[in-house]
Amino acid sequence: MSAPSPAPEVVIDGKVTVMILGVGFKIIDERLLETGFGETLIGVASKAEPPLVVLDLTEVQFFGSSFIEILFQIWSRLHARSGRFGICGLCAHCEDVLKIAHLDTLWPLFATRPEAVADLSQERA
Repeated sequence: MSAPSPAPEVVIDGKVTVMILGVGFKIIDERLLETGFGETLIGVASKAEPPLVVLDLTEVQFFGSSFIEILFQIWSRLHARSGRFGICGLCAHCEDVLKIAHLDTLWPLFATRPEAVADLSQERA
């Protein structure tokens, strides 16, 4: 029997849904993803209204390719609804992983949560 899925802290900042991965998420590995954690993130993003989501990874020190797949699914769900997705608080290693894979061209990366929320809150033409 697998452990229950841990949940991110979810806050609404203006009109942006922010999913915060706290200290319990320092390492996002296969074992964590097997708990249904990824599906939890996808579910929160799928229900965000309006479809504006920031993922705060300030406490995360490592994630692998399976988590990148989850990020892509979150973005895909939001994109299908004409939404936007941003990631903030990346450690140097995690930021490098996304940049090497050129995923920073798909998802905007921000140093801080306030920067991310401010950017996603702006109306787009």
